[in-house]
Amino acid sequence: MATNCTDYDFSQIEPHWQKIWDENKTFRTTNDTSKPKFYVLDMFPYPSGSGLHIGHPEGYTATDIITRAKRAQGQNVLHPIGWDAFGLPAEQHAVKTGAHPATNTQANIAAFRRQLKALGFAYDWDRQVDTTDPKYYKWTQWIFLQLFKRGLAYVDERPVWWCPELRTVLANEEVIDGKSEVGQFPVERRNLRQWVLRITAYAERLLADLAQVDWPDSTKRMQEAWIGRSEGAEIVFSLEPGTPAAASSPEGLKVFTTRPDTLYGATYMVIAPEHPLVDALTTPENRDAVAAYRKQAAAKSDLDRTDLAKDKSGIFSGSHAINPVNGARIPIWIADYVLMGYGTGAIMAVPAHDQRDWEFAKKFSLPIIPVVQSPAGVEVDLEKASFEADGTMVNSAEFDGLPVEDAKKKITAKLAAQNRGKPTVNYKLRDWLFSRQRYWGEPFPIVWVSEADYKKAAATRAADLPPQPVTYTDSETKQALYALPLPERALPLTLPEIQNYLPSGTGESPLANATDWLEIWFNTATGEAVPAAQPKPAGDEWARARRETNTMPQWAGSCWYYLRYLDPQNENAIADPALLKYWGVPDLYVGGAEHAVLHLLYARFWHKVLFDIGVVPQNEPFTKLFHQGIILGEDGEKMSKSRGNTVNPDDIIKTHGADSLRLYLMFLGPLEAMKPWNPQGIEGVHRFLQKVWREIISREGGINPKISDDAKDSDELVKLLHETIKKVTDDIEGLRFNTAISAMMIFINALQKAPAASTATVRAFIQLLAPFAPHMTAELWSRLGETGPVLDAPWPKYDPAKLVATEQKIVIQVNGKKRGEIMMPVGATQDTVLAAARENPDAQPHLAGKEIKKVIYVPGRILNLVVG
Repeated sequence: MATNCTDYDFSQIEPHWQKIWDENKTFRTTNDTSKPKFYVLDMFPYPSGSGLHIGHPEGYTATDIITRAKRAQGQNVLHPIGWDAFGLPAEQHAVKTGAHPATNTQANIAAFRRQLKALGFAYDWDRQVDTTDPKYYKWTQWIFLQLFKRGLAYVDERPVWWCPELRTVLANEEVIDGKSEVGQFPVERRNLRQWVLRITAYAERLLADLAQVDWPDSTKRMQEAWIGRSEGAEIVFSLEPGTPAAASSPEGLKVFTTRPDTLYGATYMVIAPEHPLVDALTTPENRDAVAAYRKQAAAKSDLDRTDLAKDKSGIFSGSHAINPVNGARIPIWIADYVLMGYGTGAIMAVPAHDQRDWEFAKKFSLPIIPVVQSPAGVEVDLEKASFEADGTMVNSAEFDGLPVEDAKKKITAKLAAQNRGKPTVNYKLRDWLFSRQRYWGEPFPIVWVSEADYKKAAATRAADLPPQPVTYTDSETKQALYALPLPERALPLTLPEIQNYLPSGTGESPLANATDWLEIWFNTATGEAVPAAQPKPAGDEWARARRETNTMPQWAGSCWYYLRYLDPQNENAIADPALLKYWGVPDLYVGGAEHAVLHLLYARFWHKVLFDIGVVPQNEPFTKLFHQGIILGEDGEKMSKSRGNTVNPDDIIKTHGADSLRLYLMFLGPLEAMKPWNPQGIEGVHRFLQKVWREIISREGGINPKISDDAKDSDELVKLLHETIKKVTDDIEGLRFNTAISAMMIFINALQKAPAASTATVRAFIQLLAPFAPHMTAELWSRLGETGPVLDAPWPKYDPAKLVATEQKIVIQVNGKKRGEIMMPVGATQDTVLAAARENPDAQPHLAGKEIKKVIYVPGRILNLVVG
């Protein structure tokens, strides 16, 4: 594209090359198995109405640089993009406007795609996926069916966050300070029927297999903490004999503890407000107070309840338990600092050796009995705090004098012998709540039928059913209903068109209002369905059924999307097994640290299930993970609309061009660091690109006359070129993009000073810059007479011999002040350097007529002459 302009005209050149790349499908990836593969993946975006924010292109630019460099290095590179497009925001927009969520979602996707293309990213657009496309979520539903028939999906009544205003269930991460993240509406706890995935069955593997992946240590630690493996004992406390509580729960009260050694010091017990035995344990005189306390606890988040700094609260149930080792009668309290989701929802409290229990005991005047004696010289005052260090046992009958670790084993063995306890491994990880009461999500491929119809279906479809039926009792009809999966041939089950996107308000999603879709005659063999308002079709395989009204959470589509990129048009499988074997899993996965726990954990769980059933050949989904840092606003605060400190990439592209934005995002600092946006800073990299342009392109638009095939590079320029090739190559591999850019800036300064430069040298420099500034380099490449994309030219290689210096610069100092410089052969002796310094015209005036009293020589760097 010819322009007669001294400056680089990004407003003309960048759209020109974007059009060429689009028309020629320059970045299309072929399944060329003869080449070594490299699969680089971005965490795909949610296409919100606000468009890309500046944090998106930071990570995407990094992966784009890797993509272009790896392709030039001869690898077959897969760099796809897609859209995580189900979720609450699109549904809320539909509620407000009446427009179908798909309409808004597709408009947002189009806007995002335009922005990404304007940044020049080398995506293979033929492979883009959209989680809301039935062709995609057919396979999300298929994966759910694999979980279902292996007994990894079940239904349960669960306490969930319910938002009366949004009329839907919210996940924990969607509740902030007791309010919904969307709309800031008050939320409350409510029990609802939910689909749950048995992720706990994979807890040990999810923990152990972290050793197989190259991830940041901080991310691994967060995963480990979320899984929360702990070894201890399960202990059964019987309830006081002769009481109504003991009659209603003869099996007693189970607790999990990591400190069975302290059992003799247990002076009370605490159960969670949600514990199923609360009603049985609450005596009549305490019922009103307990009910009020439970209501108060229901309004708190788990984070608030477990905050160690908060004032402890609780209520006595009126019942007592019996300590299994000494027969002591101990009171049972109800307190919100115990969660039903961890352990058994009940604890034995040992206030002498647990600070949380100590604070509770102090507040409610409960006994504090020490059972671990501190080592000699360690002062313990139980009036001030608990003692939680190791020591030897006291007040523990036959276990007195034992070290803590020995006491743990022996006390646990005693309990096991009495059938009152056993060694146990516990996990903080809870099964995955997999339901949402929304319209805009993947429908469950499940219908609910009577027991009789389920048994008829089981006779012909046993392989599709779980080991135990999934069932629940309908609250209105009191009839037991059984979950029957759709046959695979009936997938995808698509969302029905509805007029009202408001949740039903009963706990069900808006799908409960889609009567013709909801109530059906269902063919248990084929999956065919007709509205229940029509006459029942002929045949025993037809059953009266009701579809599942819950939809899947947004996590579902993002659990496996990296696999669909491999073969996005395949109608018969997630992907061709040969492609799954060739491409495997991403070699590099880049995204924000905010997804360090749940997304990664859920994706690992699904991947391991797919591995177990032979769909994928790898045990882990993401080999190497990197988190890009957050870009803060100009004020140093996190970017947000409310603060008014957001940056729209479109605005920067208009004023400085896409290449300048890309380069600046990488030059801000280390990729993993948190960095504030500086609107002045982009001027520096913009000037750098303009300098590159002016050094290569003449005023008339041709190549600078000093650049030619016959020009001879100076030894210094040749050495610097090979240093730059090595530095940029190594830094791209190590994701150190800011220092790679610094190296290229140094080179262009040297090129500016050079009287001549060979075309080969300039061509190599353009190739190094191309992954960072693809538009400008595409234009420069073309003007040099090259054909084909610059990223298809073999990547420059450095010559190690060219990196070995034959000369070195030595600074001459006189009485500590710089007075000149000399170039000397490497290894020159002090006498040789001193002789040359005496002849240096800059240093001579400071040495003439003066006696050199002392010579200080730092080999290869500095010669300091002390004169009198």
